[in-house]
Amino acid sequence: MPRDKLRVQGMIFHAYHGLYEDERENGQRFEIDVELEFDAHRAAQSDRIRDTIDVRQVYNLVKDIVLRERFYLIETMSQRIAAALLDKFGVPKVKIKVRKPFAPLGGLANGTEIEIIREK
Repeated sequence: MPRDKLRVQGMIFHAYHGLYEDERENGQRFEIDVELEFDAHRAAQSDRIRDTIDVRQVYNLVKDIVLRERFYLIETMSQRIAAALLDKFGVPKVKIKVRKPFAPLGGLANGTEIEIIREK
């Protein structure tokens, strides 16, 4: 069975997560990429949205988690997103990247990022 990959990249949200009170009070930018592994054969044959994963549903699921829940760690956020995607879409494997481009590190950097891979 082929293992095709569907990606939704560069989702950007202003949200209120972090260890520090300032992060949780003022919020900051979060960038999220998701990759879902699945068999796209049926969708490729039918050319119908019902036979694939609707990327609008992926986006809305991620958006709801990022904007409605609160996390201290991006590790926890990425795990929550992965679990929700595995559950909702019944895919065997997901890869999640969560970036904080303006993480308070005490110096100059391009931020922080976590990448996790989860399987059913």
